[in-house]
Amino acid sequence: MLLSAREDQLDSTLALGRVAAHLGDLRRAGRSEPEPPPVAALVCDDVAATERLLTLGVPVVHLRSGPAGEAPPESALVRVHRPGWLPLPGPPARGARPTGVLAPRRTGRSPTRSGTLVLLSLWHVPEAEAGAFASGALRELAAAALRRTGSCTVVADTGLARVRSALAEHPGVRVLRAAEADPDALHADAAVFLASPVLGALALAQTRRAPLVLLPPLGSVQRALAGEVGEVLPLPTADDPDDPGLWSPAAAAGPWHLLDPAADDLRGAQRVARTLRQLALAPL
Repeated sequence: MLLSAREDQLDSTLALGRVAAHLGDLRRAGRSEPEPPPVAALVCDDVAATERLLTLGVPVVHLRSGPAGEAPPESALVRVHRPGWLPLPGPPARGARPTGVLAPRRTGRSPTRSGTLVLLSLWHVPEAEAGAFASGALRELAAAALRRTGSCTVVADTGLARVRSALAEHPGVRVLRAAEADPDALHADAAVFLASPVLGALALAQTRRAPLVLLPPLGSVQRALAGEVGEVLPLPTADDPDDPGLWSPAAAAGPWHLLDPAADDLRGAQRVARTLRQLALAPL
């Protein structure tokens, strides 16, 4: 089975990792097309990869994260990463099914968690806006995280050189590439969680009933999602690094109790994995 994601998009890599965790002992071929072709494939957001695999006769589950972009071929099984509590901004594409929450397989957190985890998405963010954020607000937040929590790990999907340059004066900050890290495991060990407004970060905090502070939304995609989430959940935002409330989240786990439990069963990743298993065992 081939598993592929857009490595420059945080939601795409988070979705791939969560579905892969439920595939058990199925042999996986990695990111590139093997020889002979795989019996099935999961492709997250990469329409070109889906088209290539379908041309080879490989059945594909195409998992789309975020807003509608380039439509995948109709012969793919399309799933749309979207929690049930967050209404779709418009009618779904023909044949596309919402997944619900793509929850991490491990739902517990370390009792001795410490430090700060920052999940940063610069995908689809204009260069000037990304640069201003990295050299301004991100630098101030990282410095405050070191002072308040002792350590800070920044996981970013793209723009790593820019982020590392902006944070170079803070050698205690780790900067990791999302496609090469395990953000879900890092979150289990972190005391404070700051994240860009992306679906994967929301699912992570919701599943674990953990506090989440949203970074300022960057780019039109994040601003649209932040607006939609704000209509449902009163999540705090990281507007002031000196606000002590950002760094002492133990008093409140977050507003997750406000969500209707009937809207989502948190098994979205399992359902996508089940579809992949069915394709692998009985291809269309």
